[in-house]
Amino acid sequence: MRLTLTLVPLSLAAAALASEDIADQYPGSPLYSKPVEVIPNVWSAIGATAPPTYENTGHNNNLSFIVTGDGVVVINGGAAYVLAEALHAEIKAITDQPVRLVINENGQGHAMLGNSYWADQGVPTLAHVEAAQQFEEYGAQILETMKRYNRDKAAGTYLSGPTQTFEDSHVVEMGDYRIEVLYLGPAHSPGDISVWLPEQSLVIAGDMAFHERMLPIFEDTMTLDWLDTWDAAFEPLQATYVIPGHGHPTNMDQVRRYTKDYLIYLREQIGAHLEAGGDLAEAYYVDQSPYAHLDTFEELATKNAGRVYEQMEFE
Repeated sequence: MRLTLTLVPLSLAAAALASEDIADQYPGSPLYSKPVEVIPNVWSAIGATAPPTYENTGHNNNLSFIVTGDGVVVINGGAAYVLAEALHAEIKAITDQPVRLVINENGQGHAMLGNSYWADQGVPTLAHVEAAQQFEEYGAQILETMKRYNRDKAAGTYLSGPTQTFEDSHVVEMGDYRIEVLYLGPAHSPGDISVWLPEQSLVIAGDMAFHERMLPIFEDTMTLDWLDTWDAAFEPLQATYVIPGHGHPTNMDQVRRYTKDYLIYLREQIGAHLEAGGDLAEAYYVDQSPYAHLDTFEELATKNAGRVYEQMEFE
């Protein structure tokens, strides 16, 4: 079944593109923006494409949910108790169906710290086993980092890891929906998953796919593995609609351009630099100008180049 996107401005319209200069879009709520219905019954509160701040309450990723007809499935716990609570209030305004499951797209703070609110509601949480391990190992540090920028907005947040884990895939049959929670392979961070709705041809991609902000390459982000996962598992989904981990809903062409193509481009730049005998200090400044318009470019471009250099030096 193919559906028509109900909010055209959320796809490719230039006026809808996110910017770090845009003020909070939902005054009076801890959420950065009010949830929008991407296709019927699939909603997302689009986070800021800037780094987490007190002003955006750490809502710099997408908090999505599916109203299935027999309950609600939420994707991402949020960066703090207050964010999860605010999202739940929005869900209650849309439907009287209870939240039955929360899915964490990875082990990062903005995916899991809000689990504390959902735990207090008795709602189970699901994540990949590697994401659960990451949160268990680094959760205390992640929580302290959030407390530093969120200050009083961190109130009530405590560590609550997922109550269920899986390794390859986990299928949820609920109401009118088949929801496939997929670990497609190594990508942006350990335990990254995507949520695939095959009948709607929509993927809630998580950090597999970026397009409005520059993707970050962490110390444990293996760019060659990410490209392999993209080609072997993500691209074959042939999704019509893509809700990325960050930024507005879009399509495969856009996320391919700014995720796969960016990784290939940066690896080519670093590869040429290595062949010319260039060192790490110079590698930070290889040309990335085709992507300079992306949000967080200033924060991430040089770091990304340095990490790719360190990886490719030993490939």
